[in-house]
Amino acid sequence: MAAAIEVRDARPDDAAALVTLWGEMSTGTGHQRVLPTPTPESVRASIARLDDDPAGRLVVGELDGRVSAMVYLRRTPISPLHPEDTMTVEYLHVTDHARRHGLGKALVAEAAAWAEHESCPYLGVVAPSIAREANRFLARLGLSQAAVLRFAGTHAVRRRLAADHAPNLLAMLSSRRSVIARRAQLGRHPELTFQAEPEPDVTVPAEPGSAGT
Repeated sequence: MAAAIEVRDARPDDAAALVTLWGEMSTGTGHQRVLPTPTPESVRASIARLDDDPAGRLVVGELDGRVSAMVYLRRTPISPLHPEDTMTVEYLHVTDHARRHGLGKALVAEAAAWAEHESCPYLGVVAPSIAREANRFLARLGLSQAAVLRFAGTHAVRRRLAADHAPNLLAMLSSRRSVIARRAQLGRHPELTFQAEPEPDVTVPAEPGSAGT
C-alpha cells in the first residue's frame, strides 16, 4: 500500500518537528548552517507572522501522519525592472526516512499550484550547489541553474571590507547608514525636513587579486 501524503500549511503544534528538520538541514550543506538554531517558541512566532503575510507560506509534508518535510514559499518580484513576480522555493527538505515516497514532488507541486494561483509565471528554487541529489531531482523537474547564492553575516562582510579596502570606503558606508536612518526618521515624522549630508570622496582601490575566485 502506498504511503499517505498530505501537504498543508504549518501549524503552531508543528514547532518541534520543524526544529528537528532544521537541525537535519544544518548538518548538511547550505546557508542555513550560518543561522542560529531556531527554538520552538521562535518557530511558533514565525508561523503566526506568516499567517498575516499574503506573500509567504511555510508548508509541511506529512507521511503517514508524521511531519517529515518542509518548504518555505515566497512571492517576490523577479527583478527590479520587470513587473512579474516569481515564486521562490526555499529550505526544501525531506527527512531521510521519508525520501523516495513523493514528498519532495508534492511540495514542489504545491509551490507550482500556488504560483499559478498568484499569477507568478516563474518558479525559482534555492538549493545548495554541492547538494548533488537535490539538484538532480530539481533538474528532472525542468529547473536549471540560474545563479549561485552566497551568504554571510553583515558584520563579517564589513570586517572583510575593512581589511581589503581603503579606509575611506568605511566612511562612505557610515554616511550611507546615517542617510538611511534619517530617511526612516522622516517617514515617522513627516513634519521634519530632510537634507542629505554630502558623501565623502571615495577612491576605489584596485580590484584584489582574489576577485572572481
